[in-house]
Amino acid sequence: MKPRLHAAVLTALCAAALFGAATPLAKALLGSMSPFMVAGLFYLGSGVGLGVGIIFRRMRQASTHASHDHRIQKAELPWLAGAIAAGGVAGPALLMLGLSSTPAATSSLLLNLEGVLTAIVAWVVFRENVDLQVFLGMVAIVAGGVMLSWTPGKAGVPAGALLIVGACLCWAVDNNLTRKVSANDAMVIACLKGLIAGPVNLAIAIATGASLPSAITVGAAMLTGLAGYGVSLVLFVVALRHLGTARTGAYFSIAPLFGVAISLLIWPELPAVTFWIAAALMGLGIWLHVRERHEHEHTHELMEHSHRHRHDEHHQHEHDFPYAGDEPHTHLHVHLPITHSHAHFPDIHHRHQH
Repeated sequence: MKPRLHAAVLTALCAAALFGAATPLAKALLGSMSPFMVAGLFYLGSGVGLGVGIIFRRMRQASTHASHDHRIQKAELPWLAGAIAAGGVAGPALLMLGLSSTPAATSSLLLNLEGVLTAIVAWVVFRENVDLQVFLGMVAIVAGGVMLSWTPGKAGVPAGALLIVGACLCWAVDNNLTRKVSANDAMVIACLKGLIAGPVNLAIAIATGASLPSAITVGAAMLTGLAGYGVSLVLFVVALRHLGTARTGAYFSIAPLFGVAISLLIWPELPAVTFWIAAALMGLGIWLHVRERHEHEHTHELMEHSHRHRHDEHHQHEHDFPYAGDEPHTHLHVHLPITHSHAHFPDIHHRHQH
C-alpha cells in the first residue's frame, strides 16, 4: 500500500512541478504575446508532441498485445468531451477575459480556488470519500497557496474576478470528468485535449487581432507546452487513476510553489518570508495526506475496463489471447464482484459509497 501511495504522490508532485515551471519559463521565453496565443501554442505543442510519442510507442509495440487496448470506450467519450470543453476551451477563455480587468495579485489569489472547487465537486457531486485528515491537509495546501500569492494592499474584487472564479470552476469540472476516463491511456487523453484546445485558442487569438510570432518563439512555446501542459497532464491523469480527484488536485495545488522556486533561479533574489511559510504549510498538507489510512470492508461491483495492471488481488482473470506472463500489461478485462477489507484510496477500483 505505502510504496504504491508514495509512487502516486510523487507522480502528482511531478505533474505540479512541470506545470508550475511553465509559468516563469513562459515569461522568460515568450515576452508579451497574446494570452490566447500563448495558451494555443502551449496546448498545440502538448498535443503534437504527445501525438508523435504515441506514434513511436505504437511502432515499437506493434508486435505485442499491450498496444491493442488503448482505445477509449464509446461510453466514456462524453466524459472526455466534457473535460476538453470545460478545461481546454471554456476555462482558458474565462481566465483571459477575467485577467483583462483584474489586478495580478487578485488573480493569483483567485486561482487557488481551483484546488478547492475540484475537491468540493469530487466530494459533493461524485461522492468521493473524505476524512478529517485529508480535509485538513487540503486546507493547509490551499492556505500555503494563498500565502504565496498574497500581496498586502493590492488585492481587490473587481467584476472580472467572477470570470476567473468561473475559469477555476471549469477546471474543477475538467479534473473530475477526466477522472472518469483516467483508466485509459493517459497519453491519448492528454494528446486529444491538446489537439482540440490548441487550435481553438489559436483561432480566438487570431480572431481578436493577434498574429503568429517568429518560428523560434513558436517552437519555444510549443516545447514549453509539451512539458508544462502535455507531460504534466499525462502524470496528472496517472495520479487521478491511483489517488482520486480531490487528493490529486490537492497535490497539484502546490504548482505555484515550484513556479516561484523556478523564478528565483531565473531571477535570483532572497525569498520573502511568505515563501517559507507557504512551503511549510504545503509540506504539512502533503504530510497529512501521505499518512492517511482508509480501511473498511467494501464491495466491488461487476466492472469491465482496460488499463495497465498486474495480477494482484483485484486482477485475477483469464486471458483470451496468447499470454506470455509479462507484467504489467494492458488489455480489456472483467472484475467479478468481491467483498473484502484492506487499505485503499478512491482509485479506479475503489469508487464506492460509504
